[in-house]
Amino acid sequence: MKITFVVVAFNAAASLPSLFQDLLHQDYPHDQIEVILVDSASADETKSIMTQFQETSGFSVRILDNPKRWLAAGCNIAIGAATGEALIRVDAHAHLPSDFLSSSVRALDGRDVVGGAVLSTAPSTWQEAVFRALDTSRFCGGAASFRNTGKTHEVKSLAYEICRREVYRKTGPYDERLQRTEDNDMHYRMRKAGFRLFYDPSIVSWHTARNSLRGQLAQKWGNGVWIGRTLYIQPKCFEIHHLIPMLFTLTFVLFLFLTMVSSAPLLLLCLFYLFFDLLFAAEAAKESPVGKLPVFLFTPFLFPLIHFAYGFGTIFGLMTPVTESDLLRRNM
Repeated sequence: MKITFVVVAFNAAASLPSLFQDLLHQDYPHDQIEVILVDSASADETKSIMTQFQETSGFSVRILDNPKRWLAAGCNIAIGAATGEALIRVDAHAHLPSDFLSSSVRALDGRDVVGGAVLSTAPSTWQEAVFRALDTSRFCGGAASFRNTGKTHEVKSLAYEICRREVYRKTGPYDERLQRTEDNDMHYRMRKAGFRLFYDPSIVSWHTARNSLRGQLAQKWGNGVWIGRTLYIQPKCFEIHHLIPMLFTLTFVLFLFLTMVSSAPLLLLCLFYLFFDLLFAAEAAKESPVGKLPVFLFTPFLFPLIHFAYGFGTIFGLMTPVTESDLLRRNM
């Protein structure tokens, strides 16, 4: 089976060389791999690194430009140019074992869309261990099924999935109004079109967790903003866990105002939150390969920061929906 391997990148010069090395070491027949690299108007050496890979790799490589810069637009450019029977798109910061593509193709047999576990890279210091815990904990960023191992089962969303090209023909292009959450929308439309998405544990890949508090908060804020904005466009693509940080934030603010009458509601909420805060901190520490004590000590303080960033981001997104003028400015 000929497959199209897609990377849409923006300012990814630091991570692309490692990903390209992983691609060179794939055990899937290289003559059955078409590589499409999309540069989203990067300001660093991303495109020159892509060009170097094109000239030296031995793969069939096409480099395309995405002047709109948003990921959804880049995905549509790649899908329109793809000639493989199936497509698989990974982020520039992904890390792939040598059997990633072959395992994906085997798992696709008899299915239309399938993906596996996307795990965070193993930390080398306790600081990275803490932020890996934030990225993978079910209490924070790891609620999605593809961040947790388990048996093969049908799911609502995937990451780094392999997808037959005819699925995109029937489902249609990515919604370019969305700067984020484009995968949530696409996977919802795939399911609505009658396709089933499967998680298969035989497929494993990794990604680099953001290892700074600023990076974590910025990511969660941005995710929250686009959850809020996407609710106006495709509300059915979300699950309840996407909205829990916003509901918690709103409840906290409401109970904070109610302290003028009684502090009991806020106290009960904080105690309820503290119980789960410590419970999931202990779980994160237990699962961390290093830095178990720092993970347990620091994550209880960082979890609420992440939740408030996500929650306030969602509220801000609901207050700032995408307008026609935004779309016109984005397409200029």
